[in-house]
Amino acid sequence: MALSKIPPAGHAQYVGARNLIINGAMQVAQRGTSAVAAGAGTYPSIDRLKCYESTDGAFTLEQSTTVPSGQGFSNSAKFVVTTADTSLAAGQYAQATQVIEAQNLQHLSYGTSSAKTLSLSFWCRSSKTGTYCITIVKEDSTATHYVKEFSISSANTWEKKTITIEPDSNITASAGAIANDNGAGLYVYWNFAQGSTYTGATDDAWSTNTNHFATTNQVNWMDSTSNDFYLTGVQLEVGDTATDFEHRSFDDELDRCKRYYQKSFAYGTAPANDIAGVRMSEMPPSDSVSYAGAVVYLEKTMRATPTCQAYNPQAAPANSGAYINDLVNGTVTTEYAVSSISATSSKLRFFLTTAPTLGGNPYGCNWTAQAEL
Repeated sequence: MALSKIPPAGHAQYVGARNLIINGAMQVAQRGTSAVAAGAGTYPSIDRLKCYESTDGAFTLEQSTTVPSGQGFSNSAKFVVTTADTSLAAGQYAQATQVIEAQNLQHLSYGTSSAKTLSLSFWCRSSKTGTYCITIVKEDSTATHYVKEFSISSANTWEKKTITIEPDSNITASAGAIANDNGAGLYVYWNFAQGSTYTGATDDAWSTNTNHFATTNQVNWMDSTSNDFYLTGVQLEVGDTATDFEHRSFDDELDRCKRYYQKSFAYGTAPANDIAGVRMSEMPPSDSVSYAGAVVYLEKTMRATPTCQAYNPQAAPANSGAYINDLVNGTVTTEYAVSSISATSSKLRFFLTTAPTLGGNPYGCNWTAQAEL
């Protein structure tokens, strides 16, 4: 018997790709699951979740198994204040974001009179109650910020938030367009703290003032080391109705994440020296011109040419840093320092400071490749 399902009124149906957020259930943490300090635009642990911290305090991000009951989630992002800042300077801030690739947003028709309404939904909980703000940032052409307040009503209690983001004249004008490229299309921010330079936005409105990240009601979540914040089930979709979270398989989400980050280390192992490396393609004997080393073919074509790092996979003989090891029967015989890594979006090639003396031996190395937005 044929079955059909009618999407909610005002909601466009995109089968298999309804959620524009990658890893919204916080399943994938290639860099490791432990708490790592946030920096000035860093990816501490959970894939696709970028953190900004510029206060006199500090916070960490880790993967957690604390989740809302009965919603089908296994993981959440856990943010914890580790050093408090009770009085923010004007230009200080703390926030987390996911950046969505521009060419994945062309169906929003921004920059035209047909620009689509979006619905953002997510689950959150925090030990600190009060008013928080989300910010949607469109950078291309004329940069435009949308700010919406949401409240943590009960401490340490999971709450689902839904926000409808309607385009205004800033978005329907030609300057509202999102470029069809592999750059940043939209940023979705959760603001934890904002100094006065970045408050003053109007709730539920777009603004061309690029300092507008929050209203003056935004809490200072950074004011106590007792404060935490959990986030999961993040979904951004076309339409004025937030639908049930689109649960995707771990394998599907991991594959999507590898467009932005790949590594040789075992899944969930934080990159470091002195961790057994993967066997690489055999290096040729001495090349007095370039000392060309091993080649690695990436599992998935990356968004752009990645920034790469090599790691010494063995503690012996004694060096740490960017090294390739000549291995015989699993034992390090010689280390070769990596002078540079030539990368494309699909391949890495390691160059050495000295030429390998023997071709045909097995070689080991560890590496990371990052093409994040």
